[in-house]
Amino acid sequence: MEPEKQEPIIVYQSFENSMDGNLAKAKLDAFGIPCFLTDENLASLYPIHNPRFSVRLHIFEKDYEQAHEVLSEMVPLEDDQLTRCPRCRSTHVEMEYTRKFSSRFISILVTFFLAVFPLRKVYRCQDCHYEF
Repeated sequence: MEPEKQEPIIVYQSFENSMDGNLAKAKLDAFGIPCFLTDENLASLYPIHNPRFSVRLHIFEKDYEQAHEVLSEMVPLEDDQLTRCPRCRSTHVEMEYTRKFSSRFISILVTFFLAVFPLRKVYRCQDCHYEF
């Protein structure tokens, strides 16, 4: 009896948050492409370590072309749906965590006692450096 040949599984794409990963997974599932996500819980539990704990979408290697076709059809945000800086109206905005002393001090205390990171997310304009 020969051992069953297994198809190789590859990481198709990594996502910064589980919501984007689940949207891509739902779209592939709707088209009948088998897939699964990994590190979804780690990315949610430790959002400050995003590059280390990104949500990864896995597919069979044979489904790569079909998955690429399906996911390349995802509709990007319209220009009016993009986050804009209230000061200069620029769309060059990134979400970051606050780094103020008071929140850092409180984070250290809470982390020491509860092992969680209560950091607040803020948007920062890359053009005028305004934080909102």
